[in-house]
Parts: sequence; structure tokens; C-alpha cells
Amino acid sequence: MSLINYAQENITSELEKIYGDEKYDLIISEHSEKVNDYPAKAVYYVAMAYYMKTNDNKVLELMDLSIQKDKTDPDAYFIKGMTFNYMGQFDKAIESFSKAIELDSTNSNYFSGLGDSYISQEKYKDALTAYTTATEKKEPIDRPFTMIPQIYAELNQPEKALEAFYKSKQTISKESDSYINALYNIGLYEFLNKEFEKSEIAFKELIELVPNDYHSISKLVQVYYGQKEYEKTKPLKEKLYKAYNQGKLKDNLKDQFCFDQFDWEDKYIFAFERFAEKEGKLYYKHIFHVTDKENGKTKFTIQTENSPISVELGGPKYVLGMDKNGTHSTFRYGFEEDFNYEDLKKTVLLVLEKKIKAGASSRPTKKNK
Repeated sequence: MSLINYAQENITSELEKIYGDEKYDLIISEHSEKVNDYPAKAVYYVAMAYYMKTNDNKVLELMDLSIQKDKTDPDAYFIKGMTFNYMGQFDKAIESFSKAIELDSTNSNYFSGLGDSYISQEKYKDALTAYTTATEKKEPIDRPFTMIPQIYAELNQPEKALEAFYKSKQTISKESDSYINALYNIGLYEFLNKEFEKSEIAFKELIELVPNDYHSISKLVQVYYGQKEYEKTKPLKEKLYKAYNQGKLKDNLKDQFCFDQFDWEDKYIFAFERFAEKEGKLYYKHIFHVTDKENGKTKFTIQTENSPISVELGGPKYVLGMDKNGTHSTFRYGFEEDFNYEDLKKTVLLVLEKKIKAGASSRPTKKNK
């Protein structure tokens, strides 16, 4: 009996080492056919090799065999739960995680896996309870700290979400993507709260860690506009233009970037700057989207327009225009390339308040923007 036990312990230790060396194919090829003769933990490591190779059905088959041999190992139930999560069988996953927790209620992983099952079912309060419990264990893993603020955001509780993002930032590894995500969301929430200094701190740290995060660079531009620190935006804009010229910008940064946001009555204004300048043709450079706060849709735009005719006649580089209800209007207000933003913003507000009238209006069949 002692020789048998020694042999079983030996094979388990051997498989644990090979698994630790990430030799999953070796484990599968040399040990899969022998699992019936192996002890429970050795079978577990063979199952884990299949787990790392994403062979879900084989994982479940071997974990069930491991459990048959030893019903007291919570790790086997945990991996079954994780596998059921990957397979989208969340009720079965919850059952497996619950069994793992019944056997060992001290493991952060088990509660975090349970939280994953609940959040996949959009049972946010149950998920919040599971993740919170996971953070309270002796050696908590990072994932619950990253998921809790996302749940508060989903539940439309921004104050709790922000607090949870700060806690996440303090807890998780700085080398992780989740740390970057926490910084971005802290910067965003603080910006929306008009806590521009706190937002600046978060975005500056993020850009130091990820210098080519152009979305964060754009957000920091907005922070400085909120602080009226316009000079600080110049090197940031230069980075964006350089990235644009090199073809590095994608998605909503591909053609333009948002540089300012502000309220006006029941509307919210988003100010964008376009990269491209169509020499010799009419183009819009700075576009103020006047949006409905309830649905976020653009009602109309006010913009700076480069008119080749105006420039040829010695006029300013940009004139102010508006597109509203299918009508294009222009105003007798011009701006040079190095304009003062406060002057432009005040003029836009005067147009919104209908304190200045258009010099000309038209309904063209086709506009060249």
C-alpha cells in the first residue's frame, strides 16, 4: 500500500511540475489514456491541460472523474464552474461554484467566478454580492476589484462607481490592463463631475504608462479646456495631428477629436476639431454639435468654415456658419488661425441665444463640407 501511495504521489507531483512548465500537449499525449489508474489530483492536472487547450467537453469529463475519486477538492468544482461559464451554461456554473465555496469559503477565485456567472445573467445585485465577498478574502484576486465599479456603472450609480474605481486602482497591479481601465474611468468620471484637477492627474498618469493612448490624450485636451489652460493643449494636439498624418488614429478619432464640452440651457455642446484641411475648397474645421441631453442626438451644428473666396479677398481664414433644419447660414464673424478660443465660444453662445443674426442663409441641394 505504501508503494502504491508513493507511486500515486509521484505521478501527481510529476504532472503538477509538467503543468507548471506549460507542457499541455505532453500531458495530453502521454497521460490521457491512463487517468482511470491515476489519483484524483493527477486526473485534475490532466483535465487542466485540456482546460488550457480550451477543450471544454474533455475538461468536464475529466473533472467529473477527479470528483468521483475525491469529492472534497474544491478546485475541481471551481474549474467545472469556469468551464460552464465559457460554455454559457451559467446555472450549472453557479451550482459548481457554490459547491466549491461549500468546501472552501476562503478562496477569492471561487466567489469571483460566481460573480462572473451572475453578471453574465445580468443579475447585477447578486454579482455585486459575490464580487464584494471575493474582495474580502485573505488573498483577493484583481478581477472582482475591476468588476465592482462596472456593476455600479451599469446600475447607474456613478458616485459608487467612481469610489470603486479608486479602490480598484489602489489594489490591482499597475502592470495590468485593468489598472489602465481604472485610470481612464477615474479621469472620465472626475471630468464629468468638473473635478478637472483630479481628472488631469488620472489622465496624465495613464498617458505616462501608455504614451500612444490617443483617446486619453483627447480627453486630457478636454480637461485643459475645462480649466481654460489652452496653452497646455498645444503639445497634445501636435501628438494627435502627428498620429493622424501617420495613419495611426482609428474609430471616432479617425477624422476628428473632441476638444471641449459644455452645457447650454437644455442642450449639451460637443466641440470637435477636424484634422483635414481641404485647400482650395470649403471645409468645416471646428464643429459645435448642439445635442439633446435626453437622447444625445445632434439637433444642429455651428462651425468655423474655411472659405477660399473669403481668403482670396483678404478676409479671415474662418467664418462662422450654422447648419440647422436643412438650412445653411453664415454670420459676419471671422476668425484667424490663431484665434482666441474664448472669443469663438462667446460668439457661438451669441448665436445660440439668437443675439446675432445670419448674414446669409441658403438651402443647398449638396454641401461641400
